[in-house]
Amino acid sequence: MLGTDDYTSLESIMEQNRLGVNTGKVQPDADRFTPEERVMINIRGESFAGVYEEIFLKHDNRDYCFFRITDVLSDGRYKQQLNKELERFGALFDYASIGILVANKHGEIVLINGFALQQFGYTRDELIGQKVEILIPQRVHHRHVSHREKYNADPQSRPMGIGLDLYAVRKDKTEFPVEISLSHYSNEEGDFVIAYISNITERKKAEEKVEKLYSELEEMVEDRTIKLRQALEELKASKEELTLALGKEKELGDLKSRFVSMASHEFRTPLSTILSSAFLVKHYDSETDQPIRNKHIQRIVNNVSLLTDTLNDFLSVGKIEEGKVQIRSAEFDIEEHFNTIIQEIQGIIKEKQVIRYKHTGEKTLVLDPSLIKHVALNLLGNAIKFSGSDGIIEMETIKEKDKFTLVVKDNGIGMSQEDQQHLFERFYRGSNVSNIQGTGLGLHIVHKYSEMMNGSILCNSELNKGTTFTIIFPIDNENISY
Repeated sequence: MLGTDDYTSLESIMEQNRLGVNTGKVQPDADRFTPEERVMINIRGESFAGVYEEIFLKHDNRDYCFFRITDVLSDGRYKQQLNKELERFGALFDYASIGILVANKHGEIVLINGFALQQFGYTRDELIGQKVEILIPQRVHHRHVSHREKYNADPQSRPMGIGLDLYAVRKDKTEFPVEISLSHYSNEEGDFVIAYISNITERKKAEEKVEKLYSELEEMVEDRTIKLRQALEELKASKEELTLALGKEKELGDLKSRFVSMASHEFRTPLSTILSSAFLVKHYDSETDQPIRNKHIQRIVNNVSLLTDTLNDFLSVGKIEEGKVQIRSAEFDIEEHFNTIIQEIQGIIKEKQVIRYKHTGEKTLVLDPSLIKHVALNLLGNAIKFSGSDGIIEMETIKEKDKFTLVVKDNGIGMSQEDQQHLFERFYRGSNVSNIQGTGLGLHIVHKYSEMMNGSILCNSELNKGTTFTIIFPIDNENISY
């Protein structure tokens, strides 16, 4: 230890020792100067690396030892640690499984890792110093230059080309889809951009496969939806057909019930009359009884005609319902045809009834003569049936250029307005005809046959004043061929 009186400060002695100054009092012992690196513990119990030095001195022929401890590593230690850091960086850069490229602010490549070289098919010497546009398709070079300059003006760590499909180009000019993320740094050499490049070819293939599967699924769903819609429509149609069929079945059942009820009534009366008249005829066998025999024979004829008409009505309705009635148009003489109809109906005309007929216009007509006959017979039959025994029945036919009109008029019992609303329904009979035989099918048949020939029916009737039926048939002159 140094004495208090002759003490020289440690810093002064150390500085003199460093400069080799001999004060005559302090003599350094160079052979015993041994610095070394050690791990030491400070007052807080923390370990640290530092340099430990022992400095031996003589002062006034007395030996002294100074200890110096610093936490500054030696140059060798610094180099060793730096080399380790460089090795770590090299491992991260060169062995990364993603392409890494570093470019300066001019877009020149200054660093590129092995993975990126493998992706693009170049050697390092072929790319270092080249513009980054060498790795980008030619068609987007002009846009990339402006984007690069814009990024350098405001560099940020972000993905490149957000929302766009990016492509890179290999040395052999083939392209592949990529994702690129950008980063940046600066040092004394300038500003640099780091690009992390991922080849997403396999992911694109997977996305395309998924998209294709999704598209196929959409098509399948759409196809199934269409088939389901068609099945629902068919089911709806089947339901409607079934409902219609059930309706027709019910209607047919009602028709059969009404037919049985009406037939039993309509057939029973004329058959009873025929039977009684036939029984009576054989009892009037003398010559003087001829007028009585004629009377009963006429009653038989009339009732047979009535039965025939009734059966014809039922047969006509059946054919209409089954769609078996076909239009067979032909040219015929109007007056001749209707005069024949009047002759045929004479068998049911009452004793003093008169049928007056007149025709106006052209003599010939092209329509279905059979259906026209059915219509006229039904209208005349009703007029005869519902008119008095001395009534006058008028029938008129009019042939014009574009239409044919049939008019049948009587002065019989007429119809109420309420009855006229149900005029053409099957089996419907007016409230004032309960004591007159009939099936209620005649006007239904007239309506159906007229409708088949595109005719329209007008009815003008008043109770106890008579009824007038007017049927108008349009004539298509362009389609008439003689």
